[in-house]
Amino acid sequence: MSNATTASPSAPIANRGAITACVILSVIMQALDTTIANVALPHIQGDVSASADQINWVLTSYIVAAAIMTPPSGFLSAKFGRKRVLLVAIAGFVAASVLCGLSESLNQIVGFRLLQGLFGAALVPLSQGILLDIYNVEERGRAMALFGVSVMVGPVLGPVIGGWLTDNISWRWVFYINVPIGALAFFGIVVYVTETKLDALAKLDLFGFGMLSTAIAALQLFLDRGEQLDWFYSSEIIIEALVCVCAFYLFIVHTFTAERSFVNPRLFLDQNFAVSMLFIFIVGVTYLASLALMTPYLQTLMGYPVVTAGIVMGPRGLGTMFCMFLVGRLIGKVDTRFLLFIGLALTAWAMYDMTGWTPDVSQWTLISVGFVQGAGLGFLFVPLTTIAFATLPAQMRGEGTGLYNLSRNIGSSVGISVVSMLITENTQVNHANIAAYVTPFNRYFDATAAQGISPLTAVGRATLDGMITTQATIIAYIDDFKLLMLMSICAIPLLVLLRKPKAPPVVDHSVAME
Repeated sequence: MSNATTASPSAPIANRGAITACVILSVIMQALDTTIANVALPHIQGDVSASADQINWVLTSYIVAAAIMTPPSGFLSAKFGRKRVLLVAIAGFVAASVLCGLSESLNQIVGFRLLQGLFGAALVPLSQGILLDIYNVEERGRAMALFGVSVMVGPVLGPVIGGWLTDNISWRWVFYINVPIGALAFFGIVVYVTETKLDALAKLDLFGFGMLSTAIAALQLFLDRGEQLDWFYSSEIIIEALVCVCAFYLFIVHTFTAERSFVNPRLFLDQNFAVSMLFIFIVGVTYLASLALMTPYLQTLMGYPVVTAGIVMGPRGLGTMFCMFLVGRLIGKVDTRFLLFIGLALTAWAMYDMTGWTPDVSQWTLISVGFVQGAGLGFLFVPLTTIAFATLPAQMRGEGTGLYNLSRNIGSSVGISVVSMLITENTQVNHANIAAYVTPFNRYFDATAAQGISPLTAVGRATLDGMITTQATIIAYIDDFKLLMLMSICAIPLLVLLRKPKAPPVVDHSVAME
C-alpha cells in the first residue's frame, strides 16, 4: 500500500484527468438512481404484484439506507483507506443493481434496493474528497463544477432515461444500466488511484452512529409516509416523529459530551463549513423540491408525456452545466459571496416568474425559466462547495464531505415532502373556497351553461368539479413556487457570515508518473 504524496507543480495532469473521469462516473451512477426508478414504479408494481402503498418501499428503502450510511463514510475511509472503500462501494452498488433487475418479488427488490443504498451512500462524499485533494485551490473551482454537474444531472436525466428504457426495453434496465458505468469507474480507480494513509486509532462511536442512524431513518420514514398516512392523525407517524426527536437529542448531547464522538464537533467551529451546511440544505430544498413540482405539473396539468416533459426540463440541466463551468473559472477571481448572491437572485427570479404560470404557459417560457433556474444552481453549487472546504483542515475533510452531502440529502427530502404536502392540502382548501361561489346566483354560470356545462345535471356537475379541482391545483402550485422564492430570498443575509478562505494544503492521490 502506498501513501499519499504531496502535490507538486509537476503533478501528473494525465492521471488527474483520468481520476476525475472515474470518480465523476461513480457519482453519475449514484445520482441517476435517485430518480431513474421513479417512472418505472407502475411497471414494477404490476410485475411483483404490489399495492400502491407497498411499491413506495422501493424508493423509501433506498433513500433511508443511503441517508444512514452517508455520515460514516469519513470513518470508513480513515480506517480502511479511501480507495478500498470506494471500490467496495462501486462493486456492491453494481451487484445490488443487477440483483434489483433480477428480482421477482416485492421483498426481493426492496431488500436489494436497501443494499444499493447502503453501498451507494459513500460514492458521492468519497469522490468529492478525492477531487478536493487532487486539485489545488486555483483549480478546485473547475473540479467542483464537474462534480456539481455529475450530482445534479441525475435528477434531470433520470426520469427521461428511465422512461425511455421502461417504454422501449424493460423496467429491469433502469438497474442494468449501472453495470457498464460501474465497470468503467471501478477499473479506472484500480489503475489510477492510490491508497490514502490509514488511521490506526480510528474507532466507530457505536452509540453516536446508532442514534444518528435512528434519527435519520425515522425522519425519512416520517417524510416519505407522512402525506400518505395523513401525518399526525396516524399513530405510525407520531411514533416516527418521537423516535426522530429523541434519537437526535441523544445524539447531540453525546456529541458534545463524549471523549471521541461519531461526529467531531470541531467541524462546526469552522464558520464557513457550518454556514455552508445550512446553505446546501436550502439548495436541496429549493432545487430538488422544484423538480418534484415540475414533473407532475407538466404531466398532469399540461398533459405532457414523460419523455416530452424530460426534454422540456432538459435546458434546466444545460443552464446548470454552463454556469458551473463558467463559475469554475471565476472562482478565485471574483468574490465567492458575490457569485452566491447571483445564484440566489437567479433562483428567486425564476420562482417569481413561475408564480404567474398556468397550464397554458408556452414551451419557450418553460425552457427559458428552467434555464435561468438551472443557471442559479450553477452559481450556487460550485462556490458553495469550494468555500465549505477551503478552510477545513485536510484531516477533517472526509468526515466533512459526509455531513455536507447528508445535509443536502435531508434538505431534498424535507423540501419534497413539504411541497407535496402543501400541494395536497392547499388544493383541498382552494377547492372548498372556489366551490363556495358555485351557486345558482353566480352570473358567470350563464357563460358555462352556454358551453353546455349545466350544474343541474350529473355530467355538468362532474365537469364543473373537474374544472374547480384544476384551478385549485394551479393555485396550490403557485403557493409552493412562492414559498421557494421566499426561501431563496431569506438565504441572502447568510452571505455576510461567510469569510474569504485562505489556501489550504493539497494532497495528491494520483499515481506518480515516471
